[in-house]
Amino acid sequence: MSQRTPYEEAITLLARREYTRSELEERLLRHEHAPEEVNALLDRLAEENLQSDARFVEHFVRSRIARLQGPRKISAELSGRGIERDMIAQALEESSADWTSLAAEALQRRFDGPGDDMKARAKRQRFLASRGFDGQQCSSALRLAWPS
Repeated sequence: MSQRTPYEEAITLLARREYTRSELEERLLRHEHAPEEVNALLDRLAEENLQSDARFVEHFVRSRIARLQGPRKISAELSGRGIERDMIAQALEESSADWTSLAAEALQRRFDGPGDDMKARAKRQRFLASRGFDGQQCSSALRLAWPS
C-alpha cells in the first residue's frame, strides 16, 4: 500500500466537500503527517484558494438556513468546527436572514397550530430553541405563524 503525500490527501478530501482549516488539519494529522508539513500545506492551500474558511462558512450558513435552523445553532456548530466568532458573526449578518420568518416556517411545518394550552405552546418554544432560535425569535414566530 502506497503512502499518499499530505497534499494528495488534502486534495482528495477537498474534492469531496469543503473543510475548515481546523478540520483539514485534524484529518491530516490523524494520518500521521508531520505537523510542520501540514501547517505549510494548509498555508499553501489557502494561498491557492483551494481551502477557504470564509467559503466554508458562507456555504454552511446558507445550507443551515435552508434547513430552517437558527443563528444560535449555526454559530455553535461553526465554533465547534474551529471558526472564529468574528467570522461567524459577519457571515450571519451578511446572510440577511429573517430569523423570525424562518422560525415561523419551521413551526408551520412541524405543528398544525399554536397549541391550545401553555404546555403545547411551551413545546413549540422548546422546538424552536432546539433549532437555534432565541426567546424573542420564538415568541415572534409563534405570533407570525398563527396570527389570532
